[in-house]
Amino acid sequence: MIQRHIIIGRHAAARGAVHGCRKGVGSVVSASACVLLTGCQTGILDPKGPVSAAEKSILIDSLIIMLAIVVPTIVAIAGFAWWFRASNSRARYLPDWSYSGQIEMVVWGIPLLVILLLGGVAWIGSHDLDPYKPLESASKPLDVQVVSLDWKWLFIYPEQKIASVNQLFVPEGVPLHLSLTSASVMNAFFVPQLGSMIYTMNGMTTQLNLQADEIGVFHGLSSHFSGDGFSDMNFNVHVVSQQDFIDWAKKAHSAMILDAASYRDLSKQTIHVVPATFTLTDDGLFQSIVTQKLPPGPGPAASISPHRSR
Repeated sequence: MIQRHIIIGRHAAARGAVHGCRKGVGSVVSASACVLLTGCQTGILDPKGPVSAAEKSILIDSLIIMLAIVVPTIVAIAGFAWWFRASNSRARYLPDWSYSGQIEMVVWGIPLLVILLLGGVAWIGSHDLDPYKPLESASKPLDVQVVSLDWKWLFIYPEQKIASVNQLFVPEGVPLHLSLTSASVMNAFFVPQLGSMIYTMNGMTTQLNLQADEIGVFHGLSSHFSGDGFSDMNFNVHVVSQQDFIDWAKKAHSAMILDAASYRDLSKQTIHVVPATFTLTDDGLFQSIVTQKLPPGPGPAASISPHRSR
């Protein structure tokens, strides 16, 4: 009777293991589907430029390569639980078994191939998508200087003699060459649908080359915590036709002047900053920020203005 209860208990445990495996696989699939669905409209899975499209390809290729281990492992767990169930008299019990060359070849060979393939994908991708590498195009790149402030983004167009806060206008199909720095703590510039997040650091310049191939408005953000106003440090990337960009650049010239004096006022900590445009009168403003000729942001004040208007 005791032996019968033990066998029944083993059988129930085996069925529970199989059920748990199936439930676990279902949960993973459901969770993955939710992630894909929630991110496909505005995230990296909906690329709008060559860089983000290449990064999506690397992500999917890497996922497929890793599934070469994940899927067989999940199937093997369910298969072992089913084959070695208590009621299967054909399953061999080998308590003294210790080595199998064929099994060793599988358990070492497949991970080794996965590592080689993933390493190859990462190696090739990291060189092809080097942020400093200019994009191949017949069009002249648009130079934009980017400064991360507390807590807003400043975009300087040196050739157009204009600047904007919390809004970036770029022409469709034209390479975008970004020079980035920080006027305060380290931050991170990221437009998910264009690709390649990159950090900004005070006293240093980093380079990033992007391109937008579709007209629209895309979300940009700070992806590195930088203080109280970090969560609202967002901006919109307006991708327009080349003629519309020329028209916008003409209209962006305003009565508000951006020079060393107005920059010092702009660098003060503010949150919920509304987009604005300026006329650039100091051609060396970005270089002065990078070389710290203009000092870093003043940091916390007695009170932070919830809105900034000029």
